[in-house]
Amino acid sequence: MAGLSSLPSRVVVLMGGPSAEREVSLSTGKGCAEALREEGFDVIEVDPGVTHAGAELCAQLSEIAPDVVFNALHGRWGEDGCVQGLLEWLRLPYTHSGVLASSLAMDKTRAKVALKAHGLPVVDSVIAKKEDVCAAHVMAAPYVVKPNNEGSSVGVYLVNEAANGPPQLSDEMPDEVMVETFAPGRELTVSVLGNRPGDPGALTVTDILTDGWYDYDAKYKPGGSRHVVPAEIPSEIWDACMEMALRAHTALGCRGVSRTDFRWDEARGLDGLIILEVNTQPGMTPTSLTPEQAQATGMSFGALCRWLVEDASCDR
Repeated sequence: MAGLSSLPSRVVVLMGGPSAEREVSLSTGKGCAEALREEGFDVIEVDPGVTHAGAELCAQLSEIAPDVVFNALHGRWGEDGCVQGLLEWLRLPYTHSGVLASSLAMDKTRAKVALKAHGLPVVDSVIAKKEDVCAAHVMAAPYVVKPNNEGSSVGVYLVNEAANGPPQLSDEMPDEVMVETFAPGRELTVSVLGNRPGDPGALTVTDILTDGWYDYDAKYKPGGSRHVVPAEIPSEIWDACMEMALRAHTALGCRGVSRTDFRWDEARGLDGLIILEVNTQPGMTPTSLTPEQAQATGMSFGALCRWLVEDASCDR
């Protein structure tokens, strides 16, 4: 175990929170809390609520005095380094990545810079003002517009070649957005558990099949997507996905679990494989990819949650 001198017994599951992914986080948290109870842990569920009440959360966690905090928060504040810094300050071991890796992975532009520096292929993109994106095409279609620091396909616009004009973004979109070249092909993903000798490492490759864009509904609504696990792909593509996911996990300094998403253009072979992004807080809902991949490799959902708790740390 990383950072734990004895077996943890009391676990706080942080879930909900103020981000756009609150409902996904609540689903993740409740599922993980139930699994941890079945594994024999004393579990307390804590929802920081929709206000940014950091002082109140600190006081609550200090009173509970858990052995470990299981971070089931998603989106901003929960997976961008903010709550990680708070837990570091309180010296409470917590699951998933630390402050630096969390903040780096959440900033899609800076994460791409780090991945490219390690020789990993990423999708070309630019940061543009929202008003400029709405006024004219800032790159040749097809392209994708998304927030630079959200997840779960929150606020994603696909602009195809037949579009009559630039996208009209909602009021909820930030003043600056990422505009990204559309990467055609199949959607593949690989989860990684740890990066030390004896850790499970890269689990398997999943091929995600949808009738359209792999958006929020496709990710979280039952029947929104179909998962082929293990993916039925050539061995060289399989091996490349597994190796790139491990390298991406290490390049960003992740710990615990991460999930790297790819696009693969079959017509271009190995040259058509490219990284979309790395997620340091993969969903743990009934339709989520990481628990499904763990199950495919012989690790039950409860065993996965236990592994994350026993990997918890506040030192890296």
